[in-house]
Amino acid sequence: MYAQFFGSYLLNQHAVSPEALTNAIQHMHETHIKLGTLAIHMGYMTAEQVDDVCETQKKADMRFGEIALDKEYLTLPQVKELLNAQRPEYLLLGQELIDEGVLTNSQFETLLADYQFDADISDLGTEENEESENIIRKFFADAERPVDDYTLLYLNMVFNDFVRFIGSDFTPLPAVKMPTYTSTHCISQNVTGEISLVSRLDMDDRAAIGFASRFAKMEFEKYDDYVIASIGDFLNLHNGLYSVNMSNQYAVELELDPPMEEDKKSISVDDRTYVIPVIYPFGTVHLILTI
Repeated sequence: MYAQFFGSYLLNQHAVSPEALTNAIQHMHETHIKLGTLAIHMGYMTAEQVDDVCETQKKADMRFGEIALDKEYLTLPQVKELLNAQRPEYLLLGQELIDEGVLTNSQFETLLADYQFDADISDLGTEENEESENIIRKFFADAERPVDDYTLLYLNMVFNDFVRFIGSDFTPLPAVKMPTYTSTHCISQNVTGEISLVSRLDMDDRAAIGFASRFAKMEFEKYDDYVIASIGDFLNLHNGLYSVNMSNQYAVELELDPPMEEDKKSISVDDRTYVIPVIYPFGTVHLILTI
């Protein structure tokens, strides 16, 4: 997630405009090669094996390479080779911004070094979970919205699930401070048990169609029940993975209510609520988390 949060850092530093960043992320996404595609290309995995790993990711909070190792589709040396063959996303983002004349090589070098220092990232060449958590903690601390361990786990997982199931071409913006938030097309889900939380995804027609199309891997043309169901399926999938991790890591047992619509609703934003705009090329998704 370095590229996504590095993009937000560039916005906060006024180094790029939102339009230039969105354009760069979109082109970066078009040139990014996924691990599964590389594995097929190099003859290490079959298409059926790659599909099996992708399906398993919907049930387990694990990276592609970790699942492929567990299923013995890949060896550890092969995973390392494939990871080395991928260009890091933050470099792809920087290259796009340089190619478009938004940044110079010197500016990119300085901004990247400053970001690595500010976010306490020891190695931008690896995507370790601890590094991701450092990035998220720093991101919300800068927005004066520090997170506890349960919230950190949720946010770390939801941004990873955005990458896995919707696409890596997004930039999160700092949590918005407001007394109330009025939804447009909102899907919510209550999670109950030893702790309680409410998660919501709110967006306009265009963003909802784009989000659902990516998740369902089919093209929707209008906002309808199929779009609503697809967004609800994503939310249910993510919250299901979160509940499993809460049980495994903290012995906290949770239950999920069915997703529901909350269109045109006034939502109270208190100290427990985070309203986080997430910019995609197809529009802005508002992640609203009360925890």
